[in-house]
Amino acid sequence: MKLFGIVGAGGFGREVMPLARQWMQSPHSGEQDAELVFVVENDYPIPQKQVNGHRVLSMDEFLSASVAERRFNIAIGNSAARERIANSIPADLATPFSVVAANHVSLDNNVIGEGAVLCSFSHITSNTKIGRYFHCNMYSYVTHDCVIGDFVTFAPGVKCNGRVIIEDHVYIGTGVIIKDASDGPIVIGRGAVIGMGAVISKSVAPGTTCMPMLRMAEMPAAG
Repeated sequence: MKLFGIVGAGGFGREVMPLARQWMQSPHSGEQDAELVFVVENDYPIPQKQVNGHRVLSMDEFLSASVAERRFNIAIGNSAARERIANSIPADLATPFSVVAANHVSLDNNVIGEGAVLCSFSHITSNTKIGRYFHCNMYSYVTHDCVIGDFVTFAPGVKCNGRVIIEDHVYIGTGVIIKDASDGPIVIGRGAVIGMGAVISKSVAPGTTCMPMLRMAEMPAAG
C-alpha cells in the first residue's frame, strides 16, 4: 500500500485535501488504492483522529508506517515552516508530490518545482520557471517568462504578469496585481510581503512589506 500525506490539517490543508483526493481518484493517476491522510508535526496536538474523513497522523507515525511508498505535500501557508518541514523529511522515507486541481491550466514550456499546490482556476501560461513548494491559490495566474523562486506563496486572485522575477519566500496577498514592465523585469526581493490589493509597478527590495494606499473611507479621522 502507498501512503500520501498532506502535511497540515488547518484551513489550507483542508482546502488542499479534496484537490489531492480528486487527483488520486482520477483514472490517469494510477493511485486509486493509495491512502490519503493528514500529517501534523510531532509536537502539534491531534484533537481528533479524523478530519473530513481522513486519518490524522503525527509525522513519526507517517514516516514509520509499514507501506510500500510514502509521498507528501506541505499545505502550510508559512513559507519558513514549509522549508523547515521539507528539509526535515528524509528523502529515503518520503518524497514530495504536487497537488494540481483538475481545472488548473498550464500551457507550454513551464518548469515547476516539486511540492507545488496549484489550486482551482489557477493558470500558468508559457515559458515560466517556478521553484520548489510554490502555492498558487485559487484564481491566481502567472504569465509568460516569469521566474519564481522557492517557497513562494500566492494568495487568491493574484495577477502576475509577464517577465516578473519573484525571489524565495515572497508572500503575495489576495488580489495583488504585478505589472508587466516594458523597460525591464520587476524584481520582488527575497522575503518581501505584498499586502492585499496592492498594485506593483516597480521592483521591491528584499524583506520589504508593501501595503496598498488606504481608501479615503478607511483613513483615520483627523484630530
